[in-house]
Amino acid sequence: MRENKIGAIIIGCSVLLIGLGMAHPTMAQDVATHYPKMAPIDQYFMADREAEIALARSAAPDSISRDATILVLGRHGYETAIKGKNGFVCFVGRSWGAAFDWDEYWNPKVRAADCMNPQAARSILPIIYLRARMVMAGRSNAEIVSALKAAYANKQLPELEEGAMDYMMSKPSYLTDQGGHNMAHVMFYTRLKDGKDWGSGAEGAPVMSSPYWSFSTTEQPQLKGLPQILVFLVAVPSWSDGTPVDMHHD
Repeated sequence: MRENKIGAIIIGCSVLLIGLGMAHPTMAQDVATHYPKMAPIDQYFMADREAEIALARSAAPDSISRDATILVLGRHGYETAIKGKNGFVCFVGRSWGAAFDWDEYWNPKVRAADCMNPQAARSILPIIYLRARMVMAGRSNAEIVSALKAAYANKQLPELEEGAMDYMMSKPSYLTDQGGHNMAHVMFYTRLKDGKDWGSGAEGAPVMSSPYWSFSTTEQPQLKGLPQILVFLVAVPSWSDGTPVDMHHD
């Protein structure tokens, strides 16, 4: 994958990262015209439940995912397909779990396998549950944001736990129409305000970062009231099955 076009969606943390260099503006505009609104709801489901379970498990090495709780997307949001015992939770994220201002927010092709550690499962996954329920109910983004603000204000959503992280090492995932469509990586959720504290974006550094709620780094009035969360992404050299990643894939 070219150094100036490292592409990845951070679905589980609701953040999009498109590279250390953005895709060409005309490409982003083309994508936006392809996904201006929600597709027919059936396009976001996987026809084979067992295939969804297998894809969810592929987010992390078997040593982790084999004992994890597995979620699948149902008509009313995510539901438990298999109850695990190690505190990790794996699921297949959809496009509308990403940043609210992402051009591919309604892309029905996205199938992003995530496996959250216990800290993320307790403090990030509740956001995913809420958003999925509202999308399945046909709610607008404005309604979803309002519901999130209310849930935080009423202490119905927990504060971010220290040490929250997420595996996204699935070879068959489809993360974005941009670049190589996928990228093996792990993510870390923090309360930091500046990615430079981790060297994000520095020449030669393997770390990228982005705000949790919005791809834009400028404060957006409509998101005021949501907690500050900065997500870091670190590329890894192998997929969850142990095979090496072709780092030079275009």
